[in-house]
Amino acid sequence: MAAVQGGPVDAVEEKDIKSEPSNDGCGNNSANDGRPPSTSPGSSASAGSNTSAAGPPEDQQTLLAVLQFLKKNKLTESVDILRREAGLPEDSLDLKVGGDSGAGSGGAPGDGNTGGGDASSLLSRVTTASSAAAPAPTKVVAEDQPDVNVVLSAYSQQGDPKLYPVYYSGLKRFIESVLDCHRAELSQVFYPLFVHMYLELVYNNLESEAKAFFDKFSGDQECYYADDLRVLSSLSKREHMRGNETLLDFRTSKFVLRISRDSYQLLKRHLQERQNNQIWNIIQEHLYIDIFDGMPRSKSQIDAMSGSLAGEGKREANKAKVYYGLLKEPEIELPLDDEDEEAENEEGKPKKKKPKKDNMGSKSKKQDPNAPAQTRIPLPELKDSDKLDKIMYMKEATKRIRLGPDNLPSICFYSFLNAYQGLTAVDFTDDSSLIAGGYADSTVRVWSVTPKKLRRVKSAADLNLIDKESDDVLERIMDEKTSSESKILYGHGGPVYGISFSPDRNYLLSSSEDGTVRLWSLQTFTCLVGYKGHNYPVWDTHFSPHGYYFVSGGHDRVARLWATDHYQPLRIFSGHLADVTCTRFHPNSNYLATGSSDRTIRLWDVLNGNCVRIFTGHKGPIHALAFSPNGKFLASGATDSRVLLWDIGHGLMIGELKGHTDSIYSLRFSRDGEILASGSMDNTVRLWNATKAFDDLETDDFTAATGHVHLQDNSQELLLGTYLSKSTPVIHLHFTRRNLLLAAGAYNP
Repeated sequence: MAAVQGGPVDAVEEKDIKSEPSNDGCGNNSANDGRPPSTSPGSSASAGSNTSAAGPPEDQQTLLAVLQFLKKNKLTESVDILRREAGLPEDSLDLKVGGDSGAGSGGAPGDGNTGGGDASSLLSRVTTASSAAAPAPTKVVAEDQPDVNVVLSAYSQQGDPKLYPVYYSGLKRFIESVLDCHRAELSQVFYPLFVHMYLELVYNNLESEAKAFFDKFSGDQECYYADDLRVLSSLSKREHMRGNETLLDFRTSKFVLRISRDSYQLLKRHLQERQNNQIWNIIQEHLYIDIFDGMPRSKSQIDAMSGSLAGEGKREANKAKVYYGLLKEPEIELPLDDEDEEAENEEGKPKKKKPKKDNMGSKSKKQDPNAPAQTRIPLPELKDSDKLDKIMYMKEATKRIRLGPDNLPSICFYSFLNAYQGLTAVDFTDDSSLIAGGYADSTVRVWSVTPKKLRRVKSAADLNLIDKESDDVLERIMDEKTSSESKILYGHGGPVYGISFSPDRNYLLSSSEDGTVRLWSLQTFTCLVGYKGHNYPVWDTHFSPHGYYFVSGGHDRVARLWATDHYQPLRIFSGHLADVTCTRFHPNSNYLATGSSDRTIRLWDVLNGNCVRIFTGHKGPIHALAFSPNGKFLASGATDSRVLLWDIGHGLMIGELKGHTDSIYSLRFSRDGEILASGSMDNTVRLWNATKAFDDLETDDFTAATGHVHLQDNSQELLLGTYLSKSTPVIHLHFTRRNLLLAAGAYNP
């Protein structure tokens, strides 16, 4: 329910706000008809003084609306009880239905919809209220007024369309007249009110009035809603609304506004004094006001967090405990003797120790207090080949270059030629030995970027002839006749939009417009499984850092968690209001992040499927996500050309990196977490000082009250370098184990 409450004291109001059970913003819906809705400012003042609900003319219209609704549902006994208690004559309902119901209820003069038509309209629009309004009320005063109010809110919104500009203009004049410190916060109300009033006019087939309303007030909205307003302007008939899922969601979900208590009191007082039920009903039905104690936020603070389809994330949604620490690495003995070391080290220097500060290479023996339990989710056991790979990784880590502002990485750019804008996705293996590209012609191509060529496993008949006890059995099973620098994988029935290598380099995932995710073997270069669950294009897929699990997200607005040995998804993460455009696993595999066209990022708990974080602030669809190696931070990039930094533990935005001039499609932290690289459609790679961005943050700035920190405008200080490609948009970035940066994109002549 909306936060604005007329009668109760403030302490009770906030309790109602915080405990709203309708939708927690995380896709977890709970029953919302358990408690009656709040009263309107006008009715709360008058309810105590009226001895009968049939006193003033407005109350008579309220009663008639309810009586018509009950009669439509054939609840004749309830109609009689209510009519007798209200002291209305037996023929009053019939007279009103046949006569002046349109004018008396605020309908447009000459409106052809009589009571029956209004009741049918109510039925189509009042959902949760219908069950509450059906039983016969014994008193039509303070206790039962809320139920009536919900019915009336839907009924009276078919009022005189000429009043919509009047109401909106009145509120606008009031907000423009308040003190500057409150104006920025209260101005947040303009956009959701504007959209809902416009949709109400369109819903009631008032085309010309809707157009006039749009033309008059659309220019007052914030610039970052321009794309939404363009879509809105194309909706001029009720039929258009039925076909637009995003705006239907906007109409049924609550737009979240975060407002200080002082600003909220001003708005409440204004609505009470004016008895502006029209605006009140919209606020009550479609808005969720999240009140905090403290100083009002500034315009820049509000703008930093605004822009998503559903407003800001509720503070309650970001308070769940998140175990963002890393899992304890399995203890593996390093078989490094002096002979091996001398063979590898030409200068004969003593073996290097891993740097102590290294976030990835050296793990403390002690369990991180912020890390999840090792057995919180079932993870695959390490095979012998995995242990060998871990040993190789540790060897590489000893030779890793320590990056910093004075020691930037070298960048190797892989340009895909003759792709003709057909390259849609790229990925590298963790050891940087293979690169794969997904194409609009529905193929996946895999290349070896080392001298070692790609080979298939021999046929079953040939494998039987091999001595399985020999030391080089892994070499013998490969068919040299099939060796080549690249392989093409055929199978998808539409453009391939996402690809991801498994950590052990044995498998490759690809997602496509055909609605499937395919698992390919890199031993046989054939498709092993086609995972079918999405009904629409699948925009992205990503393997867990521990293998076995993977995530996919698509046009159906949900993300799905899969295991390679299950045909059906293990979890379905629902909550986004638009396409899920990118997905990324947390380094500990217990969480995953999804970015969406609804301009929000959500963090999901793999164990129970709950949404544990909602991050808002981007002004366009999100296309890139990257977790820091230590698991504490998340970076996101979008079509608004901005990189935003998030503190996962506190659930807050902590940084904004500005500099790119086009959409950002790739983000990656260096192996030690010192540097963040971003790749954009503006043909550049930019390097940012991640350590400074996170270390400069003062913990005192964290304000639990507002759920927001004061962002420093220090992008230029954090920018370490800009590297321009010839004419190649950067769609993928990857740091090798030694911190060489690899970039990839399709040359666009």
